[in-house]
Amino acid sequence: MTTNLDGAGDVAPVLVVVASVFVPSDAVLLALHLAATAAMFGLIWFVQVVHYPLFAAVGRDSFVSYETAHRRRTAFVVGPLMVAEGLTAVLLVVAPPAGVGLALPVAGLVLLGVIHMSTVWLQVPRHAELNEGYDEATVRRLVRSNWVRTLGWSGRCAIAAAMALVAS
Repeated sequence: MTTNLDGAGDVAPVLVVVASVFVPSDAVLLALHLAATAAMFGLIWFVQVVHYPLFAAVGRDSFVSYETAHRRRTAFVVGPLMVAEGLTAVLLVVAPPAGVGLALPVAGLVLLGVIHMSTVWLQVPRHAELNEGYDEATVRRLVRSNWVRTLGWSGRCAIAAAMALVAS
């Protein structure tokens, strides 16, 4: 192989080497993706049916400090999971494992986009409002709007499991 990068033929082998070093095997990729997605699936259901509804029990006097701690600690837990899920979702679209095809990875990535848009446009603004103080109507809007993410991660978990099952 030459070091001349002017020709496309010279770059392709470099990309193959880089991909082989940084892209895990199909089995590892699918396992990492399923693990991250399943963790978010379980977490979002806990948040939806237990955590958010219990905001009312915190009390108005200590709610702002509670909400601040909630946001900081939640980011610490979900941040790495969301990064792992996002990276593996993109890799599954770019290089679908044998037997999986492209439809399931694309559907999963589209759902992930919906989840992230919901987070940015619906949940983050509600949390910003709650950071100013407890408001029952805001908590209700947060719980209602969070169903988008809850159902989205439920669908993603089913897709991730299906991909793991059909991969050859």
